[in-house]
Amino acid sequence: MAAAQTPTRTKTPASNTVTWRDVTPAEIVLVGGPEEYLGIRAMDHVRAQVRTAFPDVEVSRIMAGTYEAGTLAMQVSPSLFGERKLIEVEGVEGMNDAFLADALTYLARPEPDAVLVLRHAGGVRGKKLLDAVKAGGWPVVDCQPLKKDADKATFVATEFRLAGRKISSDAVQTLVNAVGANLSELAAACSQLIADATGAVTPELVDRYYGGRIEATAFKVADAAMAGNGPVALSTLRHALATGADPVPLVAALAAKLRTVAKVAGAQGSPAQIARELGMQPWLVEQAQRDVRRWTPEGLVRSIQATAEADAQVKGLSRDPVYAVEHAVTVIATSVRGH
Repeated sequence: MAAAQTPTRTKTPASNTVTWRDVTPAEIVLVGGPEEYLGIRAMDHVRAQVRTAFPDVEVSRIMAGTYEAGTLAMQVSPSLFGERKLIEVEGVEGMNDAFLADALTYLARPEPDAVLVLRHAGGVRGKKLLDAVKAGGWPVVDCQPLKKDADKATFVATEFRLAGRKISSDAVQTLVNAVGANLSELAAACSQLIADATGAVTPELVDRYYGGRIEATAFKVADAAMAGNGPVALSTLRHALATGADPVPLVAALAAKLRTVAKVAGAQGSPAQIARELGMQPWLVEQAQRDVRRWTPEGLVRSIQATAEADAQVKGLSRDPVYAVEHAVTVIATSVRGH
């Protein structure tokens, strides 16, 4: 075999949690957490590193729920021709007792020329095995859903930075607003823009690709209403509803904008300090601070109340959800200073 650098390594220190971007191969790697997309990326990342170091690596896959006793030992046993082994175990959260027993035995004496990757999507099943991996100091990738817009924005910015491409902060937020509900869709959108754009990605380019989505339309309505531009907000809203848009995400966008302004209005410190405290991007804080100047406390409270009422109405408390959304948009637009 060519003298390639081994990708396996010794156990990590007690703090053994790593990100999916930073994980490197080891004799045991645990990819845990419910975010499927990040789990796939983590496993792809480990596999790519092993194949780069050892092009002839033997890759095998095991389903933990239908596992047969003795399979793991057979898969990791040294090959006649000395190939390295990569064993990927899926569905560890649904493992059967045979897999649990064999895996615990294997953890005590893992093969130095094999990489065992365990994918556990969450839940309490297999806790004994997970605790043993963590206690052993093996790398653990925690794949949790990105719920905050700030985390999604960081994900987008990092995708572009690692690809050597530029994207403006406004374009990042426009993309998150348009396709951020699903991480795999957001990643696919990043890949498409990275591949297609010839220069820096702008909000206008993002809008050209994804502006027709309901999430993007919802934030257009919210932005116009928050700017006090009632006619534009209502016309955009009515067009969206006429083409089949659901009122629920439209109200959700209004609520998200108002919540951001309300949080920033009550915060003190520099944009960077407020961003750390609230878990937001600094530029988003600066944008909200500009929006705050348009509002009186009374107008903000009135708008939040109207949006809360609209939220309840579009979720079943009203026979006319369209009117509920229009009313909320009108209240917001007319509550801005000078309107």
